[in-house]
Amino acid sequence: MRRGDLTDEQWQRLEPLLPPEKPGTGRPNEDHRQILNGILWIHRTGAPWRDLPRRYGPVGTVSSRFYRWRKAGIWQRILSDLQAEAEQRGEIDWDLHFVDATIVRAHQHAGGARRDGATPEEVPAREALGRSQGGFSTKLHLRAEGNGRPITVVLTGGERNEQIALEAVLDQGAVRRPGCGRSRLRPRAAAADKGYSSPTARARMRRRHIRPVIPTRKDQPRQRNFDRKAYRLRNKVERLINRLKQARRVATRYEKRGDNYLAMVHIGMILLWLKPFADTA
Repeated sequence: MRRGDLTDEQWQRLEPLLPPEKPGTGRPNEDHRQILNGILWIHRTGAPWRDLPRRYGPVGTVSSRFYRWRKAGIWQRILSDLQAEAEQRGEIDWDLHFVDATIVRAHQHAGGARRDGATPEEVPAREALGRSQGGFSTKLHLRAEGNGRPITVVLTGGERNEQIALEAVLDQGAVRRPGCGRSRLRPRAAAADKGYSSPTARARMRRRHIRPVIPTRKDQPRQRNFDRKAYRLRNKVERLINRLKQARRVATRYEKRGDNYLAMVHIGMILLWLKPFADTA
């Protein structure tokens, strides 16, 4: 096993969640573990697909698997299944969640996606690309559960304000609760930095019965009974962002299509849920 490849323990947890290697019709798929290790090599190194080492199989086979599974929603499904398993084991903390956003520089090759009928003005918004102070970029909006593991992510152009995606971040990421047929979505409280400090953002949380833990800016009236102890835990989402960005394919966006870049982020989130559980509080 080479550095960055799936460990035996990770493979044992992941294998039951994958499509069958021998479908009912057609040719059998190439070995899932080998192909996944090739995708993880691209994810970790940020290299072009054509530079994939031969030990992982034909480049076309590995890249095709990544794109086909993205189109079929399999990366998102694997993430949801791992979260449901963690919920069944009682590993997800619903008392306090964390919301944050981060800028990701986009490589020059990330531009030029096909319009597919969209106007030139509509393409950047559709593909979550924009121009911020850091240049050509995408912004990741994340929500983490109380132990610092990712629940959901939303993409926008790099110039968009954090509050633009707040409702989507709060309304996505429902976790199935095995045995009762219901999913859980709302934490009891959510902590965010001063970038989310506005009456509108707080009202959006309260409408969802989420207690906002957001400090006020200097130009705003100071809050009474601000929960400083809960806010100090917000560094967990910052550490989560750092862990996701250890993968070069996440730290820099190379994909032209927003859906393909989102799939790379989902792979990073899957790897974090595959790690042995450890409360980082």
